[in-house]
Amino acid sequence: MSCVFCAIVAGEAPAVRIHEDDDLLAILDIRPFTRGHTLVIPKTHSVDLTDTAPDTVAAMAALGQRIARAARRSGLHADGNNIAINDGKAAFQTVFHIHLHVVPRRAGDKLSFAKGMLVRRDPDREESGRLLRTALAELDAAEQD
Repeated sequence: MSCVFCAIVAGEAPAVRIHEDDDLLAILDIRPFTRGHTLVIPKTHSVDLTDTAPDTVAAMAALGQRIARAARRSGLHADGNNIAINDGKAAFQTVFHIHLHVVPRRAGDKLSFAKGMLVRRDPDREESGRLLRTALAELDAAEQD
């Protein structure tokens, strides 16, 4: 198989499984940012956010939330979690089978997951908003056809 996550789902590649149901599999990341870094993947292959059914994304988020709660209750002693989907190569997606990262965090850890987030600014927020509203309206119209 060319997709490592499909191979893991099929049992053809090794992984530490955290949760499995009919639709989703949660595994420990092979290159974790922190201890307990988990990936939530749909068992059916889809590439990214634009290629994945909304109910699948919602199910991934719900399972991610459960894993985040478990990280707080467990011996990992997480104080919080980062939840992320890297959507496309430009967003640092490296495995092109959609997956949700659940990264347990502890107060005082040195991970710079969101470094620089507080100082970023959009030079033209109104125009960005207009562009997104227009595109959403076009999507809505296309879905009505």
